[in-house]
Amino acid sequence: MSKKTLEAAKKTGNDAIIQVKSNQKLLFEDCKDVACLEKPSQTHESGVEKARGRIEQRAVELFSDFVTTDEKWDGLIQEMIKVDRFRKEFDTKQKTWKDTSETSYYISTTKLTAEEYNLAIRNHWGIENRNHNVRDNALGEDASRIRKSPCVFARLRSFALNILRANGVNNIAIELYKNALNINKVMNYKGVF
Repeated sequence: MSKKTLEAAKKTGNDAIIQVKSNQKLLFEDCKDVACLEKPSQTHESGVEKARGRIEQRAVELFSDFVTTDEKWDGLIQEMIKVDRFRKEFDTKQKTWKDTSETSYYISTTKLTAEEYNLAIRNHWGIENRNHNVRDNALGEDASRIRKSPCVFARLRSFALNILRANGVNNIAIELYKNALNINKVMNYKGVF
């Protein structure tokens, strides 16, 4: 994440909610300090969600009067958001539940409610799981050794993924396997020709 990303979003009339990580040392420390020392302007607790051997609940704290000591961010940040995730994950080997927790910080160029931030951040992970995770695992994007014009192959992967999604495919890995066994199946998708 960089200042340029936020500036580009603002220039094009868009807003952004971006996770602050430890590589932005000063901003990250400011987020931690504000969350520790100040009272949030708003809070929201999500309901309990159960899926894939995991029970999760999130608590969102919103800090509307956030000011960072790092001057390069002046005028870009509207609010800071702290998200605490509490999980119980089932360990199938030991047949026990393990408690885990995680705290993340986000900055925003817009003003929303704590509940709206919770939904926006949660929905981002839906995109991550539905797109980026599929690209990495099923399409082998991270393992790719292509060094000449990798952007062309990224577009081809996007094209293939879009065609599969448009044809109602839910499990990309299984569909790719079926297509490898029968090339005629590929030619029958809507959008190929």
